[in-house]
Amino acid sequence: MKSEKLELSKIVVDAKRSAFRIDFRELFNYRDLFYVLAYRDLRVRYAQTFLGFLWALLQPLATLLIFVLVFGMAVKVDTGNIPYPLFAVSGIAMWAYFGFVLNQSGNSIIGAQEMIKKIYFPRLVVPLSKAVVGFVDFGVSLLMLVILMIVYGFTPSINILFAPLFMLLNIVAALSVGIWLGALTIRYRDFQHVIPFLVQFGMYATPVAYPARLVPEKYQLIYNLNPMAGVIQGFRWSVFGGNPPDVYFYISMAVIILLFISSLFYFKKVEDVMADIV
Repeated sequence: MKSEKLELSKIVVDAKRSAFRIDFRELFNYRDLFYVLAYRDLRVRYAQTFLGFLWALLQPLATLLIFVLVFGMAVKVDTGNIPYPLFAVSGIAMWAYFGFVLNQSGNSIIGAQEMIKKIYFPRLVVPLSKAVVGFVDFGVSLLMLVILMIVYGFTPSINILFAPLFMLLNIVAALSVGIWLGALTIRYRDFQHVIPFLVQFGMYATPVAYPARLVPEKYQLIYNLNPMAGVIQGFRWSVFGGNPPDVYFYISMAVIILLFISSLFYFKKVEDVMADIV
């Protein structure tokens, strides 16, 4: 009779490991936890609601209606040959995802503090899982954009091939700021109150409801330090065509890269003490 061997996986915590070393293999090994957290958040978000997933449609529709009334009819923002509803919903789709991930990731560690205190797992899984939940609203907003383009008979430009790139940049930008805020909120709980303000104020400091060209030239450099300024302009260029992204676009891209790298390193730096201070 052959003896059966039970293989156990070992978790080795090395006190001498570098605080700035990010173990992507470990993250991959915990992918099941990642899926479980994302699925749980998705179910909880729409649980016991009368409208359910319709909220994912109603929220961008309400925002679009306000923008059309204020910026499209009252202010009459010039969007060139692009109908204003199309122009607005393209920005709303990108910003809604960014704002959701920023808000959820920023508060994710505090929300998972009981689990963090009890078991070991790479804490980065928690904010990363929030990015998946936001795909539902993101997909609905993009569907709205497609429907409006059909209604207006607007044919996308050949640049549409670059649209996935700008969607990816949107995800990276959202996670970058979200991971930073998630790590900072552990030590400074005031950020829990700052995050909603950032989401609300940031929408008007980003070319969501208006084109970036309306910002005076002398402020363009500062304006494009906002990572989402370049992302939204690039996405509109990929969908509607027009002038290619200018030099300010690359400033936004540089900010995204800097934020993403620094957020991972800072999060890793405070990861080992999270269980002690949450």
